[in-house]
Amino acid sequence: MNPRLKYGKLDWQLIGIYIILVLIGWISVFASVYDEENAGIFNLSQRYGMQFIWIVTSLVLAYFILFVIDPKSYHVIAWILYTGALLMLFIVIFLGVEVNGSKSWFMIGPFRLQPAEFSKITTALALAALMSKHNFKLGTLMSYLKVGALLLAPMLLIVLEKETGSALVYLAFLFVLYREGMSGTVLALGLMAILLFVLTLRFNPFVSIIVLVFIMSVIETINSKRVFTNILFTAIFIPALAYSPRLAELPFLSGFENLPKETWLFVMIIPLIIYQVYRAVKRRLAYLWYLLICFAGSVALIYSVEFIFDTILQPHQKVRIENLLGIQKDLQGWGYNVHQSKIAIGSGGFSGKGFLQGTQTKFDFVPEQSTDFIFCTIGEEWGFLGSVFVVSLFVYLIIRIISLAEKQRDSFARIYGYSVAALIFMHFFINIGMTIGITPVIGIPLPFISYGGSSLWSFTILLFIFIRLELERWN
Repeated sequence: MNPRLKYGKLDWQLIGIYIILVLIGWISVFASVYDEENAGIFNLSQRYGMQFIWIVTSLVLAYFILFVIDPKSYHVIAWILYTGALLMLFIVIFLGVEVNGSKSWFMIGPFRLQPAEFSKITTALALAALMSKHNFKLGTLMSYLKVGALLLAPMLLIVLEKETGSALVYLAFLFVLYREGMSGTVLALGLMAILLFVLTLRFNPFVSIIVLVFIMSVIETINSKRVFTNILFTAIFIPALAYSPRLAELPFLSGFENLPKETWLFVMIIPLIIYQVYRAVKRRLAYLWYLLICFAGSVALIYSVEFIFDTILQPHQKVRIENLLGIQKDLQGWGYNVHQSKIAIGSGGFSGKGFLQGTQTKFDFVPEQSTDFIFCTIGEEWGFLGSVFVVSLFVYLIIRIISLAEKQRDSFARIYGYSVAALIFMHFFINIGMTIGITPVIGIPLPFISYGGSSLWSFTILLFIFIRLELERWN
């Protein structure tokens, strides 16, 4: 194929969206830290001047990926890059500089480099290399152990750096595994675990156990032939559980008033469990055994929430989650960022206040506005219309990547493409969710828009490797 004809098949839609998002980011960084005394957008003493440098160097990286590096080499060097990234994640724990309580940055002269940003690329490449092997089949215990080890290694190192937010992004790879054959049950269990964790944290184990029993009842009803009987039983049993602590008021149970409320739940639930075990044994109902194991594991999780929350999470992370869930309100402390961000976005109205006219932005009400909270600058200055435009660009970008990934003849390119889409989606959803108060503040950037060289370089490399791999489909 003529090289010019080949490169004419580059996906210019992805490249075009990338350029638009990068330019929006540059303008937004300019607006978020605008200084009248240093008004030039190319002023290198300001963040917007430095962002220009990051943009130019990112375009250079994109050029090398598209026109210089052989795309076939990624199959070969994936594991080398992955190992190198793990090594950097380990070294930065000891030799890195601490920023905002996280020791995850290398200081190189006046510049900072965050290995955690680049490890997402190497993990995506390594996952694609592993799962595209001709003898690899997701579904066996060994396959899950291999994939689990591959994903958990960088996650654990990033947690040791006290960058829990960056580690959580790795959950995006679950969507890739689902596409490649992982049972939807795993995703459902993950969502249920999150739900129970939040309910226990926000309310108490009593509420969580009732919700758990309701979920188990619904699943049992779906798998059972006695649909009407099960629905009727659930409609009676769930309210009975809610009122079970009132049993202590019965005369013959006097003296048991001080028992924990959950005790009365188990007084009613244990006979039901015994009955279900009897059914599972007598009728050989395998799904009932799975439900019973799931129930036991979920109860263990519910009673582990307090330990996990108090022991594993950092103090600032705990306070942010508590503010998000309404457990406590600290609008002048840990809740300040989100509160001011919501004010900024809400004040933008339908069409915004105009470029450089945002009062929340101009008077520095929102901390970290050029990085983690960059979206509130867009919301305030460009309003609902501007916000919808940016969100639409991200949605189209993700859909486009998934669509192209599905067309790949090479499983390596398909798996890598889904990894790119999942990682961008996770960052996009969490970052914008932080600014509007629907996700915890965990300090991750908005792809292509937030200020920072590590972020822009890593997402540029991540995306353009896929664009180059997609081009190989035309060979």
